[in-house]
Amino acid sequence: MRRSPAVLLVALLATAAGCASETPAPSASATFSKPPIVVGFLNPSGGPVPQPGTDTGVKAAVAYINGELGGINGHPLEVVSCDTDTTPERAQSCANTFVEKKVVAVMDGYNLSSSAALPALTAAQIPLVGMIPFDSVTGAKAENRVFFAAPQASFLIGALQAFKSEGKKSVTLALVDTPSSHQTIDNLLPVLARTLGIDAKGIYFSATNPNFTALASTIAQANPDVGGLVASPSEAVCSALVKALRQLQYKGEIFTAACTDYIKSSPAQAAGGALYSSNWLPAAAKYAPADVQAELTLAEKYISGVSGGTPGYYAYGEFSLFVTFAKALATAPDSDLTGAGVLKTLKALKDFPSFLGPKLTCGSATSPNCTTQMLLFVVQPDGTAKPVTGSWIAPVPQVLAAIPGAV
Repeated sequence: MRRSPAVLLVALLATAAGCASETPAPSASATFSKPPIVVGFLNPSGGPVPQPGTDTGVKAAVAYINGELGGINGHPLEVVSCDTDTTPERAQSCANTFVEKKVVAVMDGYNLSSSAALPALTAAQIPLVGMIPFDSVTGAKAENRVFFAAPQASFLIGALQAFKSEGKKSVTLALVDTPSSHQTIDNLLPVLARTLGIDAKGIYFSATNPNFTALASTIAQANPDVGGLVASPSEAVCSALVKALRQLQYKGEIFTAACTDYIKSSPAQAAGGALYSSNWLPAAAKYAPADVQAELTLAEKYISGVSGGTPGYYAYGEFSLFVTFAKALATAPDSDLTGAGVLKTLKALKDFPSFLGPKLTCGSATSPNCTTQMLLFVVQPDGTAKPVTGSWIAPVPQVLAAIPGAV
């Protein structure tokens, strides 16, 4: 059928503006006996620091939830996605859209400016739900938010603890230069270094024009026992930095945040390196418990089934977020499927088994996070990633207590 020029113009304008869009109803929607549960998704697809793979994880998770799980107690899950670009203005605009759409929760995709969405969401009693609060302001308080993974501080503390236990005395770590990054490098890292008794330095690289040869040179010249990344905006960043460090014949341990793709391309160069994660990853499957191996197989099946998708840490993290969220809501009566009810349900979780993650206990009065546990892996010569302790690491509570919102 032909569409009028006016209709086409409206469609084009909506696309150009990056407007929020709803996921299409699943093909089996007629089999659902109840109305949909609609959530928002802050999709960090634009700007200088996108998180590629988050939307892949969301699409894969919705396919699994509405397919194999049969929805949430007979309700299909629908997602209103809104593109963000690291700016507070865009996050605020998305929050207003979610309020208009009357979603019952907003799912965070590792956004660096999620705190800008909180005023509108809190006023509308719509909780923000995520994995790791990449925005340190979001992670500093517990009000109207729940995060299923550990706080940012846990990953740094857990890694630094492990490095020190191995006899490492110095660490130089890089982070993309954003306002949120300065909270980590300028404020958090020095406190942790003093508390743990390790020489830890932070450096920045440009979000728009990174020079990884220069970055690697800065790390290599300092010759720390451990050099690498606090966090990475993409797998390509990890690959470029590892290659540059090896070319400079850096002999220390290379730390690559949560990246794994560089291991596949060159296992020999990657061997001996370290990485951390909020959840189990495919590279560590052979070392995971049997039930986790089954979850990894399931997640891999759905993530690989997303056409044009980007697999990797963010895809598996977002898949874990949505599946854990769906299973948690399945414990609640239909009368609690409102924003306030969803927050109440999530805050009440105790020793709840998360998908690919540890057991969760939420509801802290001072922290939005439901766990402080994290995983630290060492890359093996065969390209697998082995947990340094065999399982989860719990950072020292006394050290975490120095960080607002960590416990």
